[in-house]
Amino acid sequence: MTWNGEELDIEAYFVRVGYEGEAKPDFDTLRGLHRAHVASIPFENLEMMVGRPVPLDLGALQDKLVRRRRGGYCYEQNLLFAAALDRIGFAVTGLGARVRSGASSRRAVTHMLLNVEANGRQWHCDVGFGAEGLLEPILLANEGDVGQDVRQGEWRFGIVQEANGARVLRTEHKDGWFDLYEYTLEERLPVDYVVMNHYTSTHPLSSFIRRPVIQRAAPQVRRTLVGEHLAVMRPDGTSDERGVTARELGDVLDREFGIELSADDLAELIRAHYAGA
Repeated sequence: MTWNGEELDIEAYFVRVGYEGEAKPDFDTLRGLHRAHVASIPFENLEMMVGRPVPLDLGALQDKLVRRRRGGYCYEQNLLFAAALDRIGFAVTGLGARVRSGASSRRAVTHMLLNVEANGRQWHCDVGFGAEGLLEPILLANEGDVGQDVRQGEWRFGIVQEANGARVLRTEHKDGWFDLYEYTLEERLPVDYVVMNHYTSTHPLSSFIRRPVIQRAAPQVRRTLVGEHLAVMRPDGTSDERGVTARELGDVLDREFGIELSADDLAELIRAHYAGA
């Protein structure tokens, strides 16, 4: 499988994510690049909110996430990351997941993550899950493992394997472990993500077309803006929460998430989703 890494302006990508380390296909590079990407590029669904499609070709991803310094959601983020890893020389396999996050029923496969080989081992990588997502790679759980349990910054993550063979990524909340998503090692091709993206960005039942969702993961805090509700959450379970008015929306996007919208896009976002705020 190719991720079109030869088409990526790798130097511009490194500048975008603030990565200054070596670029060779080993774990140190993988870990450093994963952390840099998560720290620099926020999760957001604002293209859908202003009435535009979400293209997944690498040219569009570079233009949006690198040149215009915007964020994106899982397909955009992980496809860009896969292209960077491919360009460096990593072996990358696309995977698909069913998001749990408190769901009462089993959901369709709509999330993208990556299986990356480095230093002779397979690593679960995901730069596109949002505020509760991984900060850096985590080892894939193997058959018979009781599971992985690691700390990244102030957060704990784990992978457990269920009886049906599914692997489950989870994070620790104040009241215990919280399942984020389940996945298998079945390979997913770029065309699979095109189909998933079409559903996620256009279907009336998709949660991503109902309200703005902007998120950012960091070692000490998790930031989210869902609709008009801004929350800054800490590992001990405490949080600062408040409403965001239309008047302050642009400043909040810039200050809390590093997103600078054009005047036209900000006006359309306010008209469509924050007019009463």
